Amino acid sequence: MANGEFDIVLWGATGAVGRRAAYHLAHRTSRSDIRCALGGRDAEKLKRVRDDLGPAGSHLEIVVGDSKDREFLASLAGRSRVICSTVGPFALYGSELVEACAKAGTHYCDLTGEPYWMRQMIDAHQAEAQRSGARIVHSCGHDSIPSDLGVLFLQKAAIERFGSPCRDVRIRITKFRGGFSGGTAASFVYAMEEGPKNPTIGKLMADPYALNPAGERDGPDGPDLMMPIRTSFDPELKVWTKPYFMAPMNAKTVRRSNALLRYLYGKDFRYKESDTSRPGIRGWFGAISYTLAARLFLIAMALPFTRAYLRKNVLPKSGEGPGAEVRERGTYEMIAIGAHANGQVIRATIVGRGDPGVESTSRMLVEAALCLAEDDIAVGGGFWTPASALGSLLRERVTAHAGLSFELME
Repeated sequence: MANGEFDIVLWGATGAVGRRAAYHLAHRTSRSDIRCALGGRDAEKLKRVRDDLGPAGSHLEIVVGDSKDREFLASLAGRSRVICSTVGPFALYGSELVEACAKAGTHYCDLTGEPYWMRQMIDAHQAEAQRSGARIVHSCGHDSIPSDLGVLFLQKAAIERFGSPCRDVRIRITKFRGGFSGGTAASFVYAMEEGPKNPTIGKLMADPYALNPAGERDGPDGPDLMMPIRTSFDPELKVWTKPYFMAPMNAKTVRRSNALLRYLYGKDFRYKESDTSRPGIRGWFGAISYTLAARLFLIAMALPFTRAYLRKNVLPKSGEGPGAEVRERGTYEMIAIGAHANGQVIRATIVGRGDPGVESTSRMLVEAALCLAEDDIAVGGGFWTPASALGSLLRERVTAHAGLSFELME
């Protein structure tokens, strides 16, 4: 592993998520000897971010370069133990950095929710990361730490209680309050623009096991559909369910974790995520209305004219994000429900404080970077998921410092 002048470099520190990550990184490391830097392409913006942090940010260095400059990125990776990135769309701005880290043996984490890009990176750099010792951990934000660590937490409890894991786990989103950033919007727009040009993107998005290792891409789950026109009644929670826009990404991560954990959850493991509505006829109507509206939005985003209008007038711009009140008052709750082969059910709640898309996400990313930098991680180099690489070490960190909680329900 690279052992240079920086323990952690936050790459992309001037965007909406990057600024909040800089705040958390500064406050988490201001009283330690961890050597940190803020990185990006605009020196003046980086200095303003650091200045806005006050005394807590005085120890942060500044590194300036371009996401496409391979020579600079190779040098940066060689000077760093861990690089965490918020620069999206990652398919546009992230490939060269992952390549540099894999070659240099530098650990890396990011916020990507772009499975087609993740598949490309795994295929291109897995062997090199294994040789160099670089641990590459994608999706270390709201997508997909709560889902990934939540399922691991539930399954370990099931093994302890029943002697074996649950065959079927589903997560229901029971509360979600917050906004999203311009970077998230840009990644979504990029995927909608590239989809028609490259049919393999759509096929990969629908493939439930697309992120699994080669030779391990079969299983009992059906296709991952972005916004299926489908609702159902959940008898456990007694509510109607509706599609959850990040379910395909989170589900692929959870299934990859199962494979990388040597099928800790079993080869017959099934997984599904859904949002929830109310019970009764009003809940059904609300679920149907949401589902149809979401499908219409996807159709609008697929058409160049309406996509351009939405991008200009509706979606947040690059660098924009929810205001302080939304960030602080935001929250989310997920209930994981495991059905065991013996007929019993085990449930757990995963609760996050702070806006999911920016505040909670930035905290989780920082804790993932600190985990890579400081903790004794059992796995070697290669491409991992949060659960398969960091597991309970990261769960303890996000519980203590990122506002998350994982609790079994009696």
